[in-house]
Amino acid sequence: MRIGIFTDTYPPYINGVSTSIKMLENALRKKGHKVFIVTVNPEEMSYQFEDNGRIIRIPGIPTGIYDYRLTTFYPIRAVNKIKEWNLDIIHTHTEFGIGTFARVIGKQFDIPVVHTYHTMYEDYVHYITKGYFDHTSKKIVEYLTKFYCDKTIEELIVPTKKTYDLFKEKYKYDRNVHIIPTGIEIERFYKEKLNNDKINKLREELKIKEDDIVVIFVGRIASEKSVDFLINNHSEILKRNSNTKLLIVGDGPDLENYKNLAKKNKIEDSVIFVGKVPWDKIPLYYGLAHIFVTASHTETQGLTVIEAMAATLPVVALNDESFRNVVIDDLNGYLFNNKKEYLNKMFKLLNDKELREKMGLQARINSETYSSKYFAERVLDVYRLALKGRKPKKNKSFFSRLKNTVKKGLHGK
Repeated sequence: MRIGIFTDTYPPYINGVSTSIKMLENALRKKGHKVFIVTVNPEEMSYQFEDNGRIIRIPGIPTGIYDYRLTTFYPIRAVNKIKEWNLDIIHTHTEFGIGTFARVIGKQFDIPVVHTYHTMYEDYVHYITKGYFDHTSKKIVEYLTKFYCDKTIEELIVPTKKTYDLFKEKYKYDRNVHIIPTGIEIERFYKEKLNNDKINKLREELKIKEDDIVVIFVGRIASEKSVDFLINNHSEILKRNSNTKLLIVGDGPDLENYKNLAKKNKIEDSVIFVGKVPWDKIPLYYGLAHIFVTASHTETQGLTVIEAMAATLPVVALNDESFRNVVIDDLNGYLFNNKKEYLNKMFKLLNDKELREKMGLQARINSETYSSKYFAERVLDVYRLALKGRKPKKNKSFFSRLKNTVKKGLHGK
């Protein structure tokens, strides 16, 4: 199968979506499929054609939301190259910019479009509105989401039941919604595959002692991730477990605010901010840690939780629907509802090495469910469903299709 993946985010840009797309690309290629990428050029206002023309990077303007850039809906220089690919299926991972372009290409060349909905946009409206007109803005987001995920695609994929319920219960979406948890290349995070010399060097660089217990968070450093909850509660943890370090891996708009919060709490020596880390280095940081924590309430799935589990780490996570299918309370980690529960469950793990190891091993076992090979096979099933019953493509040009449409209109057909 010849598959075109259209996305606003792709390595070297690092976040959960780009990681999952790279993993899907690799898994599909291992199964013998041809995969092509259309994405945004993250740094320059120019077109780039990479990997013998298999990857097209389209220039875009910064949106002001993290590092995202928005492209035009019909970048002409890319069209002829995409036509040469002779795609069987288009898989979009964004609704706007590149996503709109993908839908136009799908219509122009008669290629079915499958879409994965990654982001709960209503949780991010405040970045645009700054607190004004939130209700109206959320209604606009709902309208646009339903339009892009209903009128312009053949099949819709969501990563969790939380997202499924958004479409079925709130948006009243009456078409197929396939729940396919995003897979990851879990083998990358296995402890036995990590270089211990590199981990020890990293420990020295970060001034972490051998007897320190490392609690790690990996993700975007922004308010919706509730990193302040972790920092504030770390002050309480240190009163009973002074050898605990909080390792915060990632970058984002609130990084400086959280550094100042750690200083305000006088715990800056025990809270380590790593900043942005290259994709291939992330497993080393998990290799340093003993417990993974998150208080985020805006995840669609929480891929870093699965990464941590693959790294044999017990997880302590907010009792949010995004995490309930992954974190099994009192088996591979704990779910918490408030500060008191968070601290109680953290103290259990911090003070019981045997419990940490037992839960970590169970987490490793449970992570197998999210391996890339199973994920790719389920996505391929959706592709086959989208292609089912369709006639072979004729690859008519856009202008030819427009001409036929006008003729039909003139003849009253």
